[in-house]
Amino acid sequence: MPSHATRTELAALVGLACRAPSVHNTQPWLWRVEAGATRDTGTVELYADPARRLPAADPTGRNLLLSCGAALHHLRVGAAAHGWRAEVERIPDPSRPDLLASVSLVRDEVAPSAARDLSAIAARVTDRRRFTSWPVPDARLEHLAQIGSLEGAEVVPLLDLTRRHRIDLLFARARVQQAGDLRLREEQRLWIHHSLRDGIPAAAVPAGAGSRFDDALLPDPSADPADTSYDVSCNASCNAAYDTGLDDPFLTEPAVDRSAVATSDGMLIVSTPDDGPLDQLRAGEALSALWLRATTDRLSVVPLSQVIEVEETREALRHQVLDGTTHPQLVVRLGWQEIARSTLPRTPRRDLDDVLLH
Repeated sequence: MPSHATRTELAALVGLACRAPSVHNTQPWLWRVEAGATRDTGTVELYADPARRLPAADPTGRNLLLSCGAALHHLRVGAAAHGWRAEVERIPDPSRPDLLASVSLVRDEVAPSAARDLSAIAARVTDRRRFTSWPVPDARLEHLAQIGSLEGAEVVPLLDLTRRHRIDLLFARARVQQAGDLRLREEQRLWIHHSLRDGIPAAAVPAGAGSRFDDALLPDPSADPADTSYDVSCNASCNAAYDTGLDDPFLTEPAVDRSAVATSDGMLIVSTPDDGPLDQLRAGEALSALWLRATTDRLSVVPLSQVIEVEETREALRHQVLDGTTHPQLVVRLGWQEIARSTLPRTPRRDLDDVLLH
């Protein structure tokens, strides 16, 4: 006979949700679980953890909310795979801004896609290594955009070379502006090998392949390239030409390598009709949805937020690439990794006791 949901059972769903991606692997979420008053029901509440917001890179909390939105979607997928129907109320109480969602769970049939979805949650990873030259077919990008757009955001596949060229220029401009921000550079470095429970393991930051929720560490214009402590930053910033079309990452007016526009990488823009907390939460859910499906399709995904973090380039992205119709929340790069490459170490996760409220 079915039994009441237990705290342990609901906490296991939270454990699946906590496998979601987050900016710098900060895992900026807290949860409260409660068994329902009637048989076969339960409630999970998602809270933002403002102590884990990145003050330099994320002063408004946009990336925090995107991260929490991804965790909310992971929760929904994990619940369905274990025979729960989730009814979500987002931003349920405006007087409690840290309460992002209340999820009512009712026992239901196991989702037909359960095995595939749980496998995707287990396998999903941010692999910052260079993609192969195999192109991502437009049809795949369009399909992933459709999947993400079902979550209340608008996901746009970037298929047009002119718009790709514009976004290359904007990424280059954003990196140049951010490179002069000492607080931002130090914040990035702080979250490399931050602890055994969060942050990005140094082993997951291969030289020349980037080191953050974004695709690369910021260059330090004042660093001495002969200093070995500079190697990781230099390698990553020099590799920025692959992503941004930047010939010299330290130029004030970046020159553009037009070959970067024709790269085989796929690119999606996650945008929303408005720009409030609910929109950013929805954008995170869209990111999770397309990422899990991409993982199933064996595509590698790297989120890029630098062009969003600089207000000038974000506005240019909105008007020059999205025609001013929506607010960009994140850019996503997709591609194929070499089959023969070794598996990267998994990023650590906080213990459930650290994220569960009592």
